[in-house]
Formats: sequence, structure tokens, C-alpha cells
Amino acid sequence: MLFLLSFIGIAQAENPGIMSGKVVNKTTNTAVPYASIVIKDAGKIINGVVADDNGAFFIKNLELKKYTLEVEFIGYKKYTTTFELSTTKKTSKIEVLLEEDITELQSVDIVKEHSLIEQKTDRKIINVGKDLLSAGATAAEIMNNIPSVSVDPQTNAVSLRGNSNVRIFVDGKPSTVDAAQLLQQIPSTSIKQIELITNPSAKYNPEGMSGIINIVLNKNAKIGFNGSVNSGVTFGETPKTNSSFDMNYRNGKVNMYANYGLTTGKHHNYGNVETLEPNEESSQNFDFTNDNTAHLAKVGLDFYLNDTNTISIYTTQNINKENGRSEVIVDFPDTSNPGEIDLSKRITQLFDSKNDNYTQTYNLDYKKKFKKEGHTLEFEGNYSNNDNTENSVFSKPETNDITTKGENVLLNLDYTNPLTETIKLEAGLETRIENTKNNFLKDGDYNSNFNYERNIYSAYTTISKQWKKWNAQVGARFEKYTADALFKKVNEADGTFNDDLFTVYPSGFLNYAPNDNDSFNFSVSKRVDRPSIDQVNPIREWSTPLIDSEGNPELYPQFTNSVELNYTRKTKIGSITSGVFYRQINDEISRTLSENPTDSEKLILSYANLGDNNAYGVELSGNLDFTKWYSANISFDLYNKKTKGYVEMEYIEVDVTTFNSRISNTFKANKNLRFQLTGMYRGEDLGLQFLRKPMWKIDLGSSLTVLKGSGTITARVSDVFDTMNFSFDSTNPKIQTGEFHWESQTAYVGFNYRFGTGKNKAIQRKARDKNETQGSGGF
Repeated sequence: MLFLLSFIGIAQAENPGIMSGKVVNKTTNTAVPYASIVIKDAGKIINGVVADDNGAFFIKNLELKKYTLEVEFIGYKKYTTTFELSTTKKTSKIEVLLEEDITELQSVDIVKEHSLIEQKTDRKIINVGKDLLSAGATAAEIMNNIPSVSVDPQTNAVSLRGNSNVRIFVDGKPSTVDAAQLLQQIPSTSIKQIELITNPSAKYNPEGMSGIINIVLNKNAKIGFNGSVNSGVTFGETPKTNSSFDMNYRNGKVNMYANYGLTTGKHHNYGNVETLEPNEESSQNFDFTNDNTAHLAKVGLDFYLNDTNTISIYTTQNINKENGRSEVIVDFPDTSNPGEIDLSKRITQLFDSKNDNYTQTYNLDYKKKFKKEGHTLEFEGNYSNNDNTENSVFSKPETNDITTKGENVLLNLDYTNPLTETIKLEAGLETRIENTKNNFLKDGDYNSNFNYERNIYSAYTTISKQWKKWNAQVGARFEKYTADALFKKVNEADGTFNDDLFTVYPSGFLNYAPNDNDSFNFSVSKRVDRPSIDQVNPIREWSTPLIDSEGNPELYPQFTNSVELNYTRKTKIGSITSGVFYRQINDEISRTLSENPTDSEKLILSYANLGDNNAYGVELSGNLDFTKWYSANISFDLYNKKTKGYVEMEYIEVDVTTFNSRISNTFKANKNLRFQLTGMYRGEDLGLQFLRKPMWKIDLGSSLTVLKGSGTITARVSDVFDTMNFSFDSTNPKIQTGEFHWESQTAYVGFNYRFGTGKNKAIQRKARDKNETQGSGGF
């Protein structure tokens, strides 16, 4: 509201009356900048402005009559007075003395007490609070508590709506770090919100069949100096720490902010696989430990040159170190003693690894606002790189030294112009230049390397129209994509991959709000999944006496056409959102097994575009406040998908429907103390080779607000009944059963402290930082 007031324009004749003044803190006698000033006549707003950096304001063109003056600012009590202009007193000047609101000042939270899930036109936003949803060590643990999202506890592979073809962004930018690794490097306390963008508009990069998951890191813009300190310990088999520090200083034209997060600890996983195939019985036991330390720092500066020009810069620095050890023991039955193990046949394999990853991101943003409200031009440049080294030792003995370097340059130019009060035009250009280099040494000697480059040049345009209760947007993204790769390996011919495509990605959104309580959202879009480096690498990845595994340089992208319909209903106790979606997948990339043309006794395990596919699902979620002391976040989803591929020599198609549900109950004992009971259920899932059994758990926790609202103590027990594990049954290619366990049952204690006297400035935040615009939104 404060921002809008500064642009109120009321058509009126030139009038001689003038009101001016200055807003001052009554206690400290210092200026209060950016307070909102409203002038009313008989309860109707006549004019309004926002005070400048020095608390001064000036309003002209007032009729000569009696008015009411209202002044408001966060952290202060509302100020109201009357004044009168006449032919003898055409000018009025006043000093507004604002009195601090002690109750409001005590609430200096940067982080919400309670995580809130919001359904927007084009996305679902999870505002991370200080409850059980966010109480964890890493981003991966938060993801597993979010509706529609699943994270494999063993591999950290992410899926959205049952599909692993999803893109992970940080602050709206793609990362050079693998998604599974990235989620382990981001402390949960450094996250402000997570956005699920299942049907993105033409503004977005079209990669990812199931959409985009955007992780927004903390950034604050309050006046003065303020921040927060977070620290927590998770007790499992060994303790694991999770800490962060956030601060910002905002004064006049400059806003400086910084946050630092640290996660450290040792993680233990174990499991077993039993092969029950007649005459091939065996038992494999796995034991994995991983000692991880991750540092994540973000430092930024916003410089408001004037009311129409803003320059912003920031950098993120990420250091991640891992030391892992695995042990695999394979046992076979003793044929002469049923039920016993033949120790003479036991196979033991040890594997030690050390992995160091350093990632840097540098961002520059310039935004120009024109005189017309909403008319903007914005340029953004983003550079990121990562340097990963892996040193591994096998029990043979054998050593592997792998170095991977990646660079990513992203340039954006975005233009927004409200052509009329109901029509808005958006257009933009984007350039992405990516390069990945890999070098592999085996036992100290050169083994292989590859260089992979891809360039993407894009232009998009969207136009939106609002009329009465309807809002529509149509757009298209035009993209030129090139990729070139050269793969080298000792004693093998060089392999190459080249791709050159021009594609148009259309999108459309339609929103209908018949009243304040009901909203319908319909959207369509086209997306793409391009072959990965591993999928196109023609050089053997590994070989056995019967099978060679290699990529297919003849692969081409798979395209997805998505349709989605959502309905949101606001009630007296909260909001409920239901939705359905359908995906048509063309030229789906799947695993294949074929005869080796140079050796008829061997097979080649590779990839191919196997044809078209379909997927659909329904979702239901709600934020409900049943009473003053009891509220709940509830979600249910049901997905159907088909999967195609080869197992051994057999071509298989599976059709499966999976059900998932989550519920988080919050009970407020009093103003400062609350309890939470959270449960989740993930239904069985059928793949090409195995049936994953259902998984479920229950978490219990509480939070206590202390230090007059500035501190929060959080405690929880995860997986109270120790039921969460991954277990499966398989009949193809062999009859097997198995299960894997991790440190799911843990206890957590954390403390959050907020400090400072800052108050929010009502300024227009950058669309790219906020990741939200009018209509369908965009970075």
C-alpha cells in the first residue's frame, strides 16, 4: 500500500491548497523515512504520498476546505489529525510526531513462526517458517516435507509430481552443481521460501518436464541494522550441526545484506538385497558413511540511485567437502548346510572417496522504472562456476581421480509496459553459455576426458489482458539451441555429439475470479528435456563380459505438452486448492538393450527415443485454521504414469498410480508456545525393475517464543516410530527383495534469535528477486 500511495494520480483541476511537513520519531526526534501520508475528505482518499529519505512530504493541488490527515508506518501507532485550508491560509505545514508501537516493535521476525503454503496463479509458494517443516539440516530435508515433491533418501534425486525431470534453481538461476549434491549443500536456515512452478510461462527456461523448483535464499530490506542467528543440532547416530547468520543494513539509498550457513556431520546408511532366483541365491549387505561439511555465504548490495534507477549486486560462495566410505559384502548359501553361509565364497569390496566442491556465483542487476506505473526495463548478468575434485580408492587396489569444471554465463534483458490499465506487454532476451570439462585419471594415468559446450539464445514475449473477473495471458518463447561435445578415452575412437535446434515454446494462462472467495486457474505450456552428457557419451562407461554401457549420440530432445487446472476456495477457516494436470510426452528418452553389432555374444545398454507417453494426476491442499488454537496444512495427491524400457532382452511397459498424503497439525497452547504433529505417507510405486513399497512416518515437535518475541526455541523428534525406510520387491531380471535404511529417527534442538530495530520500507522489490509478477509471474 505504501508503494502504491506514492503513485496515486487523481484527475483534478489545479487547486491552490498545499500541505507539507516532516515525520519524526516522537522519542528520538529523528526522521522517519518512507511513512505513508493520506489525505481524506469525508472518509474518501483524496491524495497520498510516501515521505522521502528525510521524512519530508509535500502535497499540492488541494481544494480550500477541511481535511483529515493520516500517517502510518510499520512499528508506529497510527497518527490522525485534521487541518483546514482557506483563502486566508492556503498552505499548511505540520510536524508529525509518531509514537512507537511497543507491541509491534517486539515482533522483529525476519522468519515467519509458521510455514505457509500459498497458491499463486502460476506457482505454489512455501514460505519457510521456524516449524517442523523447516527444522532440518539441509534443503533436501525440507523438500521431503513439501507437497508434490519427493527426495530419494539414498541418492537425493528429486521428483516433482512423480517425475524426476525437474530443474532446481537457486534465486531464480540454474546452478552448475548437480541437483542431488546442491540440496545437501544448502542449510535449511538459509532458505526464505521454495517455489513449485509446475507450468511456467514463456518467461522461463523451458527445461524440465515436470517444472521448476526454485529455492529463494534469505534477503532482507528493513530500515536500519537487523538480522538473525540460527543454530541447531540433530541427534542421530552422531550429532549434526546446522547454523546460519543473516544480517542487513539499510540506510537511505543503500541496502547491504549478508548471510552465512554451515552444516556439518556424519551420515550413515545401510541396507541389504536378497537374490531369491533359484540356483542364484545370494545376500548383499551395504554400509555407507559420509562425513560432510558445507559452507554457504551470500553477500549483496542494493543501491537506489534515485526513485527510478536501482543497481544490485550479490555473490554466493559455496564450499562443500565430503569424505565417504562404503563396504559391500556378498555372501552365498552353503549348499551342503542349508541355512548357512559359505564363508569361503564371501566377497568384500571397500571404497573410500574424498570429494571437494567449490561453487561461485556473481550477479549484477540494473533496473530502470519509467514515469508510467509498472513500466520497467531490467538487465541482469549472472556468472557461476564450479570446481569439483574426486579422489577414490577401491580395495583392488585401484585409484580414480576425477576433476570436473563447469561455467555458466546468463544474460537477461526484460521489458514490461502496461499499454493500458488492463493490457500489459512483457518481452525479453536471454543468452546462456555453458561449458563442462571432465578429466579422469585411473591409477595415476590418463584414462578419459570430455568437453561439453552448449549455447542457448532466447527471446520471449507475453501479453496479458484483464477484463472484469477474467485475466488472461498468452506468450511464446523462441529458442535457438546448440550443443557440441568431444569425448576421448584411451584405446577407443573419439566420440562426438552435436545438436542444433530452433524451437518455439508457447504458453497460456486464464484466471477467473467470480468473487473474492473463488478463483480458477487454467494453464498450458510446452517444455523440453534435452539429453544429458551421460546419455549422449558414445564411449563405454563400463563393461562386463556380457554388457557394455554407453550413451547414444543420436538422441534428440523429448518434448512435453502440459495442461493444468486449479481451483482455490477461500473460507472462514482458510483456503483450499484442488487441481488436475495432464502431460503428453513426445519422443520420451528411455533405457534400451540391444545386440552389439561387432560382437553377437554381447549386448549394449544405452538410451533411445522410444515414442510417446502420457501422465496425469490430481492434487488437493489446504491451509486451515479450525480454531484459534488449532490449524493444519493438509495435502493429498494421486499420480498416474507410464514407463517404457528394456530389462535384459525384454521390452517392458508399466502403468502405475501412486498416492501420497501429508498433514501438519499446529496446536497453540498460548501466545508463545505451540506444538506440532506431522505425518506423511508415500504410496507404493512401480518401476521397470521393482515395486517400491509404501513409506510413512510421524514427527512430533514444539516451538517456544522467548526474549519478548525476539527468540524461538524449536525441538522435534522425527520418525517417532522409526518406520521410514526404502524397501522393494523385484521379479525382473531376477527375483529379489531388499531394503535400505538411513538415520530417519532423530531428535533436533534449535534456537533462532532476531535482532535490530529495522522497519520494512515499502519499495517495489525487483521482480527477479521476488520471483513474482502480476499475472503469471516470472523471474
